Amino acid sequence: MRSAYDVHQVRAAEQLLLDRLPAGALMERAAAGLAATSAQLLGRVYGSRVLLLVGSGNNGGDALFAGALLARRGAVVHALLLADRAHGGGLAAFRRSGGRVVERAPAAVELVVDGILGIGGRGGLGDRATTALQEIPDEAWTVAVDLPSGVDASTGEVDGVAVTADVTVTFGALKPGLLVDPGAGHAGVVELVDIGLDLPTATTQVLLASDVAAMLPRAARESDKYRRGVVGVAAGSQQYTGAAVLCTGGALQGGAGMVRYVGDEAPAALVRQRWPEVVVGEGRVQAWAVGSGGGEDAADRLRRALADGVPVVLDADALPAYAEQSRPDVPVLLTPHAGELARLLGADRADVEARRLHHATHASRALGAVVLLKGSTTVLSHPDGRVRVNPTGTPALATAGSGDVLAGLCGA
Repeated sequence: MRSAYDVHQVRAAEQLLLDRLPAGALMERAAAGLAATSAQLLGRVYGSRVLLLVGSGNNGGDALFAGALLARRGAVVHALLLADRAHGGGLAAFRRSGGRVVERAPAAVELVVDGILGIGGRGGLGDRATTALQEIPDEAWTVAVDLPSGVDASTGEVDGVAVTADVTVTFGALKPGLLVDPGAGHAGVVELVDIGLDLPTATTQVLLASDVAAMLPRAARESDKYRRGVVGVAAGSQQYTGAAVLCTGGALQGGAGMVRYVGDEAPAALVRQRWPEVVVGEGRVQAWAVGSGGGEDAADRLRRALADGVPVVLDADALPAYAEQSRPDVPVLLTPHAGELARLLGADRADVEARRLHHATHASRALGAVVLLKGSTTVLSHPDGRVRVNPTGTPALATAGSGDVLAGLCGA
C-alpha cells in the first residue's frame, strides 16, 4: 500500500527535517525533483518554452528554483508573479539563471508549472490566477507543484476554480486530496519525490493491485465448499429480478464455495436458470449480502440476516433500513453511492460528491459500520479511523447492476 498524510502530519515532518538541514536544502531537493519531471515531459529542454505561475509561498519558491535549473539547461523560462511578493531566494536564483519575469502569459508555451498555492491554500484561485490560466494554450503540459492549486490537500475538496494538471509532483508524501475525487481528477499522474521525511503511521492508504491480490483468500488443497465460505444472498424483487442474478453471480465469481439465495419466486427462478450451482432456500451461511433490488422486503431481510450473527454486506434498499436499526454486534459493510449516503446522513448529494472523504469517514463513525463509498475513487472507511482508497475506478462500471455485483463480491 502507499500511505497518504494530511497537512498537519506533513508539516510536522517537514519541520523536523528543516531543523536538521542547512537553510534551503529541503527546497533544493524538491526543486530538483520538479525540474527532472518537467524535463522528462519536455523531452528536449534546450530551447523549450516554460512558464512558471508563482504564488507567494514555498510552492512558488519550488517553481522558481526548478525554473532556474531548467533555464541553466537552455530552456526559455518566464515567470508570472501572481502575488504581491515572491520567495526571495527563489526569485534571485531564477533571475541569475537567465529567467525573466513577465506581466502576462506568453503566447507560445510548452510547459506550465503551477506554483500558485500550497498545501495550506484555502478556496479557489483568485481572479488574476484564473485569467492567467485562461491565456495558456490547451496543448501545453501543466505540472502542479505538490498539488494542483485550488485543491484541498487533506480532503480533495475543490472550492471554486482549481488547476487541472497533467502531472502533479508531490514532495515527501502523498496527500489524500490527490487520491480522492474531485481532487484526484485535477491531479493527473502523481509523481512522488522523496525528500527524506520521517513520517508517522498513516491512517489513509492507497490500495495497489498487489495488496488486493494478497488479501484474497486462497483455497487450500483440502478445502471444501464450507471452508471456502457460504454466502447468503437476499436480493432482488418482483420489480428488480435481475439484481438477484447479478448479486449471486458476484458472490460466485468472488470465490465463495457455496451461495444460498433467499428471495421471491420470480427472481429465484432466474437465479436457478443462470446459476444452477446456487442453492435456493434458507440454511447455514457465513456471511450475508442483503438489499440489492430488495424493494419493500429489504427491512425484513436485514433483520433476519443480522439475527444470524455473521458479517453482513448491505446495499441499496437495506441501507435506510439499517440506519433505523440499533447497532448490531456483527461486522457490517455499507456500500452506498453518493446519493444513498446523502440520504443516510441527511446531506446534499452534491456536497457528498464534493467532500467524499469527509462524508465517508463521518458516516462510518456515526453508523458504526465500515462504509464503502462507491465512485470514480472508492473510499473505504472504518469506524476506527482507518481509510483505504481505490483509485482505479472507470466509467465502464457506471452501469445499472454493477453495484449488485459488488455487493455479492464483498459478501464472498
